[in-house]
Amino acid sequence: MSSLKQFIRNVRSAKTIADERAVIQKESAAIRASFREESHDSSIRRNNVAKLLYLFTLGERTHFGQIECLKLLASHRFADKRLGYLGTMLLLDENQEVLTLVTNSLKNDLNHSNQYIVGLALCTLGNIASVEMSRDLFPEVESLMSTANPYIRRKAAICAMRICRKVPDLHEHFLEKAKNLLSDRNHGVLLCGLTLAIDLCEAEEEEDEEGGPVGVIEMFRPLAGGLVRALKGLTTSGYAPEHDVSGITDPFLQVKILRFLRVLGRGDVATSELINDILAQVASNTDSSKNVGNSILYEAVLTILDIEADSGLRVLGVNILGKFLANKDNNIRYVALNTLNKVVAIEPNAVQRHRNTILECLRDPDISIRRRALDLSFMLINEDNVRVLVRELLAFLEVADNEFKSVMTTQIGIAADRFAPNKRWHMDTILRVLKLAGNYVKEQILSSFVRLIATTPDLQTYAVQKLYSSLKEDISQEGLTLAATWTIGEYADSLLQGGQYEEEELVKEVRESDLVDLFTNILNSTYASQIAVEYIITAAMKLTVRMSDPAQIERIRRLLSSRTADLSVEIQQRAVEYTNLFGYDQIRRGVLERMPAPEIREEQRVLGAASTTKKRQSKLLRGKSTTKVAKPAEHDLLLDLVGGDAPVTSPTSNGSNTADLLADILGGDSGMSSPSPGPAGQKNSNSAIMDLFGSNGPSPQPTQPASASMDLLGAGGLGASAPSPSGSPAPVTASTPAHTALNKDGLVLTLQVQRSGANAQILARFRNDASFGRFTSVGLQAAVPKSQRLQLSAISKADLDAGDEGTQQMRVTALNGGLPAKLRLRLRVTSARDGGNPVTDQVDWSEP
Repeated sequence: MSSLKQFIRNVRSAKTIADERAVIQKESAAIRASFREESHDSSIRRNNVAKLLYLFTLGERTHFGQIECLKLLASHRFADKRLGYLGTMLLLDENQEVLTLVTNSLKNDLNHSNQYIVGLALCTLGNIASVEMSRDLFPEVESLMSTANPYIRRKAAICAMRICRKVPDLHEHFLEKAKNLLSDRNHGVLLCGLTLAIDLCEAEEEEDEEGGPVGVIEMFRPLAGGLVRALKGLTTSGYAPEHDVSGITDPFLQVKILRFLRVLGRGDVATSELINDILAQVASNTDSSKNVGNSILYEAVLTILDIEADSGLRVLGVNILGKFLANKDNNIRYVALNTLNKVVAIEPNAVQRHRNTILECLRDPDISIRRRALDLSFMLINEDNVRVLVRELLAFLEVADNEFKSVMTTQIGIAADRFAPNKRWHMDTILRVLKLAGNYVKEQILSSFVRLIATTPDLQTYAVQKLYSSLKEDISQEGLTLAATWTIGEYADSLLQGGQYEEEELVKEVRESDLVDLFTNILNSTYASQIAVEYIITAAMKLTVRMSDPAQIERIRRLLSSRTADLSVEIQQRAVEYTNLFGYDQIRRGVLERMPAPEIREEQRVLGAASTTKKRQSKLLRGKSTTKVAKPAEHDLLLDLVGGDAPVTSPTSNGSNTADLLADILGGDSGMSSPSPGPAGQKNSNSAIMDLFGSNGPSPQPTQPASASMDLLGAGGLGASAPSPSGSPAPVTASTPAHTALNKDGLVLTLQVQRSGANAQILARFRNDASFGRFTSVGLQAAVPKSQRLQLSAISKADLDAGDEGTQQMRVTALNGGLPAKLRLRLRVTSARDGGNPVTDQVDWSEP
């Protein structure tokens, strides 16, 4: 048989894959034949196993050599054991049945007099230990952690970590041993002991989240002082040849100590105060000119930001990350941006100081750095810097890759809607976005822009002239086409009359024929998508009552007639309807009047536009009908409780369904009895429904007419609202104080209350504060005491990406007298994170 070196040469000299496969198959057959001969020469067995390991690296099948590895373990020669243990680690795993035969060999070798054989056994056990092996061999590993040999102690510590991961019940056997290792003077032993201790503490944190036992971290906290002294000694020590790395003493141990101090100081003020000074010393004295120093600084920053550090130390940590941004190494800049994205919510002012450096990263050639810098730039926007940052972001949008444009247009629209200094600036900003990336603008941004124009009469002439001139220059951006078409259709009379503005291009005369020519050019171009055609035919029809030239009106009539045979049924239907309207001039002028300015409610803002509102407005823009059918009042009673989306029982159904539904909402503790049938039973059911907080006192219920309905979506004109004793409450404004009702796993629920007499308007705002992750199927259910009545609308946005917001309106009405000084609500919030199973949280909220 050939040697290992010759076998490797033969494989590498193969000119084709077929030749290589032939060499491998021939050698594999020879190895099998050698195994069958049962040779007692250990050198032949070692040679065969070495070839098997090479075949393993090539991805070939090597299962037939597992038993040979076990035979090598039984040998007394160190060379045999070394290769046997290597083969065992590579060719076997914890799921192999053959592994049960290794336990006895490991047990013998763990008690061997040769430290290197003990080290081989510990290394193998730490790589392939199963649950059964861990339970059988943990006493040997526990005793080896106390041996005088540092070589064995550090390997035993790492092996103990594998055993604790496999069998968490064995943690208590290694806690005292781990504490002893943390006071060891040997750097290698201390490093391995810290690794074991960190693993034990992190396992306890996971158990704590799941309701498991606690106490491991408290057991290690008294050792923080010794670790601080050890870290101080490493930072101030002179040159040590055996531990020096680029002029820094044992950076690996420094990083591990910092990481363990972070675990110990998290959530503990006393421990955090103890390690504050050493963190400041490390952050100030570590050399940042080399990558080794940067690794220590980065770990120190993570520790500063995770413990209960004072504000000055946090600012120091943010400044270190700011220096990282000026580093030439792409990896360091990426790490800094990624960390600053998590820090900006904690120390926004400190991060703001590095705004210019962050904006410079938008021009970096590395796309991953540009993406992180872009995310961070949006998080920095506030009322003071919105002009500067949005100007820089618009400049970046002009040269950005297409994959960035969709997110950027949405984020700029949100920032403009939230922080715009005035409506003129807001309008110019969105117009610039439409001109630069109109094809990537989402419907929410377009709807918000249209509402802005419709609700700002003094800027309507300015807006229509700017949009007209922009559309005349470029018809390739669909978002610009849609916004300009709608605006021209509504306010063409202002465009034709002209207006005096400071911009010269706005005072040029616009003729009626120019508008018709523009629409015709778009329809005849390759940019005329179906939605653009829908907008244009509706806008062109509106022009017929805003123009005075019969020739141009006739051109529009012919243009509409040409679309009566369009392949799109929607376009064809509208074209036929509009063409027929030409025969009824009086009706046509009434139908095509200007749309009234919509009432801008908080849930209609771009931050959380209601899905139903968006669909309705989109249909209005295209001329579609939006008739809604009101629900009867009997159903409203349950809709108030379950949020409008739960199944509603009919008035004739068994009342127990209602009781079961409410018991499910309130966690089964409402204490309601099943209502009896008949009129009296219905009255008892209503009383039980309203008595949600366990009140036993009787309360008369007002009679509701069967035809009454409530506008659960809060949209005017879509159904009559139920009358309230004191009229409608004042709308919730941005200045109304917000109270946090729930903050869990990045999902934050805040409530804003606006009172008016016997009514209260409540705006529930859901926000995804997680840097990464997405919440889906977000919903809110609410209940009030029996002396009040609740009106709950649908949530504006049930799926929340990072930074997104959704809103939900509630109206509380007092049935007898006024509302109490403090409102009380029982809330049930449902959500699913990152596509996981839905989670329900129930809280009782009282108004502060």
